[in-house]
Amino acid sequence: MNTSTVRPVTYGAVLRHPYVLRLLAGTLIGRLPNTMAPIAILLHITAGGGTLAFGGLLGALYVLASALSQPVKGRLLARYGQTRISGAAVVINASGLLALAVGHSAPATFATTCVLVAGACTPPLEAGLRALWATVIARPAERRAALALDTGTQGFLHIAGPMLVAAIASVWGPACALAATAALGLAGAAVVLTSAPSLAWRARTGNGSEPCSPLRHGGLQILFLTLAATGFAVGAMQVWAVTLADDHDMDLLSGLMPAVFSTGSFIGAYVFGRRTWGASTASQLALFTVGFAVSWIPVFAAIGPAAATALTAWPGAFFPLVVACAFLLAEQLAPEMVTTAYAWLILSLGVGSAAGTALAGTLAHHPLGGPVLPLAGAAAALSVVLAARDRLTRHAPEL
Repeated sequence: MNTSTVRPVTYGAVLRHPYVLRLLAGTLIGRLPNTMAPIAILLHITAGGGTLAFGGLLGALYVLASALSQPVKGRLLARYGQTRISGAAVVINASGLLALAVGHSAPATFATTCVLVAGACTPPLEAGLRALWATVIARPAERRAALALDTGTQGFLHIAGPMLVAAIASVWGPACALAATAALGLAGAAVVLTSAPSLAWRARTGNGSEPCSPLRHGGLQILFLTLAATGFAVGAMQVWAVTLADDHDMDLLSGLMPAVFSTGSFIGAYVFGRRTWGASTASQLALFTVGFAVSWIPVFAAIGPAAATALTAWPGAFFPLVVACAFLLAEQLAPEMVTTAYAWLILSLGVGSAAGTALAGTLAHHPLGGPVLPLAGAAAALSVVLAARDRLTRHAPEL
């Protein structure tokens, strides 16, 4: 394709499309509680006399319940639409968080139940937004830019969410932080779900139901494994940042390294969305997984925590590109089950991140820990893509 004749993509043009800014902003606000709730739960439990271990366990249960319920919510989304499913989910999620906030002297079983219900009912706004892009933006290159913008801003949620919880809890207390978490979830979901594209959206199916599970689709299986390995690298990096901060008595590093990674992600997504790519999406995925893996090598070889922290911007720049290509390929491979496929991609990324976090914590001061694990995760993602590149190319026609 002669890219010189293609009209260039600008983010201004993308954001000027009707509903794009509203959908993006609403989804970001609605997803901010995903990064706030685990910290707010931990602070609330410990403030009420609970142990740090129990509070941490409940925070982890919230994240796990949210991740594991993604495929079910994706399938329900495809069958019943966004308004009914995400609307009901966010109301139940907020109710669970508010019940936990007012239950100061409630038994541990009550707190656990509230957390599990709230976590399982986090609204599937991320999968819903990515399904909506095709309905509000006709031009594929601009849809790619919108997806890149969506993906690139995710990292800032993991910075802003904990900071917001800490600020609210320090001034008004952990219970108010939980209430604010619930309120933001409701507000963000309301912005999205009351929009015309969300109200009118219906899944693209041939007979009103999805023909099979995404887990049985060979091409999607490759994408799931790729994002699981990619998420493993990111989860391990976050724990390594804490380990570096502890080893060098520099508390700032625990937050600075993820912040640098997220900044790199935003820059990478910005560049990706503005460019017009002549290669197939499968070829782009292969290229970006190579970049993601290779960019961890300087981080691995860096001397000193400052250099390692600065260099994490490079793998950060490639991370949203890998994720964006995986979502684009899912749409091409299985348009008839796209919302469920998106949900499984989100689950894969989350489970991979959790596995990386757990293993990195276990090997925190072991020679096989530290920067070895992010590099290993990125190498695994690259191996999966390169081994199956022909299959992805053969079964993924360009949009």
